[in-house]
Amino acid sequence: MAILNSIRKRGVFLIIIIALALFSFILADVIRNGGFSSEKSLTTVATINGESLTRDIFMKQVEITQRNLGENGTTAQAMNLVWDRELRNVLQQQQYDALGLAAQKEQLEESLRVGLASNPTFQDTDGIYSTQKVQEYIATVKATNPTAYQQWLDYENNLKSGALQTTYYNMIKAGMKSTLTEGEQEYRYQNDKINMQYVYVPYTSIPDADVSVTDSEIEAYIRKNAADYEQTPQVDVQFVSFSEAPSDTDIADAETAITSLLKDREVYNSNIKATEVLKGLENTQDYQNFINDNSDVPFQDRYFFKSDIPQAIAEDLFATPLNGIYGPYTLGDNNNISKVIGITQMPDSVQSRHILIRYQGSFRASDAITRSKEDAKSMADSIARVLKRNKKKFEAIAKTLSDDKSNSDKGGDLGYVGPGKMTKDFNDFIFDNKTGTLGVVETEFGFHVVEVQEQKNKQKAMKFATISKEIEASEKTLNEVFANASRFELAAQKGDFSQIAKEQELAVKPVNKIGALDATIPGVGNNRSIVNWAFGEDASVGDVKRFNILDGYVVVQLTRRSPKGLMSIAEASALVMPKLRNALKAKQIIAGISSGDDLDAVASSQGVSVQNATAITLAAPTIPGAGTEPEVVGAAFAKAAGETTRLIAGEKGVFKVRVTAVNNAPALENYASFAKQLNSAATPAVNTKVYQALKNAAEIEDNRANFF
Repeated sequence: MAILNSIRKRGVFLIIIIALALFSFILADVIRNGGFSSEKSLTTVATINGESLTRDIFMKQVEITQRNLGENGTTAQAMNLVWDRELRNVLQQQQYDALGLAAQKEQLEESLRVGLASNPTFQDTDGIYSTQKVQEYIATVKATNPTAYQQWLDYENNLKSGALQTTYYNMIKAGMKSTLTEGEQEYRYQNDKINMQYVYVPYTSIPDADVSVTDSEIEAYIRKNAADYEQTPQVDVQFVSFSEAPSDTDIADAETAITSLLKDREVYNSNIKATEVLKGLENTQDYQNFINDNSDVPFQDRYFFKSDIPQAIAEDLFATPLNGIYGPYTLGDNNNISKVIGITQMPDSVQSRHILIRYQGSFRASDAITRSKEDAKSMADSIARVLKRNKKKFEAIAKTLSDDKSNSDKGGDLGYVGPGKMTKDFNDFIFDNKTGTLGVVETEFGFHVVEVQEQKNKQKAMKFATISKEIEASEKTLNEVFANASRFELAAQKGDFSQIAKEQELAVKPVNKIGALDATIPGVGNNRSIVNWAFGEDASVGDVKRFNILDGYVVVQLTRRSPKGLMSIAEASALVMPKLRNALKAKQIIAGISSGDDLDAVASSQGVSVQNATAITLAAPTIPGAGTEPEVVGAAFAKAAGETTRLIAGEKGVFKVRVTAVNNAPALENYASFAKQLNSAATPAVNTKVYQALKNAAEIEDNRANFF
């Protein structure tokens, strides 16, 4: 009672304390999400030049796209496809609006005509495309089928978008026509040639250890060339795996379990309240039911050639006699025992022909088929009797009476097929009977009048009753794996991740440069939960966490986080260091050469030789023995015959060049073909380059990672 009174007295004070606590919680969330307008971050996938792409619309498109991709399509794939499409659409539409472009009625009508001309729904009685039919269709679906009407509106919008896109890019292409002067320049690039002598001092002549590049020099270079070293947010992780693979004990137990199915066994039947004997694989004759009741893989009622059997067991399995047992043996993740229940000689392919008589209700029978099953059987039997007297009539009867129109014009010829390619009863007839056999076979398609025409490559074939059981990890094993993963996680949270892994003989696998939108982690597979954790605000470098994966667990450590912006010195070092090192080497090489030295003197002082190169062009600025050197070749083309260039720091080393001959191509009367060549080379890339330029210039706030 005293406590209650105390609470009542401090009621106002407690309310204030609670309110402040709640406010601080909300405030923290606000700060995390970018301010009090954070509701936008919860509903907006992206902002493109101030235009919002809403979550509802975007995720609906992702769902549709993933469905269209099929069962192998991932959310990440669908999201990337939708993002590229929507980003392109928004950027292009903004351009259309800025230019005042709009799809004209005539453009839409022409697009409809092209797209619908071959559709019978929109054709008149003469089979000609009809705008009246289009209008009738639109009016009908608008009044009766809202879904179909919306699909039509979407279709029209796509056509309008396509028309606008064509107009926009045609306008750009129209302004990209190369001039005759540019054509002449291209002609010169390709055909003007020089011969030259040169000295080449490679950068490799100075050991890397003799050149020192400081961190400050790397940093200065990064800042000077910032556009080349911008990066999106990235993380690095390392992980160890704990697989839920069956233990040796599990494997032994699985073998014992499958072996026990060989022998007859007594089981108590609660229905009859008595013990009964269940036959094992050795004694059963009802192979289909036995296998289907006891195996993870259903019974296969067919013969196999040796080539159909995995090579590892084929020889021994085919040496097993009739009613003999082979196994237990392991294939993949399964334990198996096989009993040979049939041995025969069988062709590996059979040519046959047939006449199909369908009946009402048979598989794939059209509405035009009205005959009864009895009538179909009677008709097939009659045809068979006629053909047994005179097989020469087969082709003609097939053409006129067969309901299988896919081959009736070929006289019913089905070509050569291997075993198991046809429906079972048809397959058994053509493979079990001799060449020339003619008879009637019933299948789900109807009644077939079949003739076996030719059988090739008869060889030994065997039929098996195979018990196949997946080898699974026991509950004990699963518990041990979980315990081991959990113990490692706790230990790594307190100690050195790599050292603990080494002590436990676990392989540490690093994964670098993971992006915020990545879904697949090498060595782990598709696992967004790891990515979301690594980029989450609660995770810090050095943190360790265990994650479930498809076949066990991984324990992951976050080893690096890089925000959006310029690469750090450490990150960029591998890219920048060679460039700066070569620049310093070039200075050293040039400093060791007197300015007045000719090629022979330079060669002598540097321990290299003077080399020759002929027929060098600006279009292909490649120097033998050095590779592509555009700056060097460009400098040489600026010289007349007999002139020598300065020392040039090229891509692979320092060069000095003496031009020995200039062979300018003869002037042409007209350079239109080369201008056209430039146009042809540039036009295909216009769409891609324009889109890339729009994207580079756009202000894009990408929040996809918040929803993925």
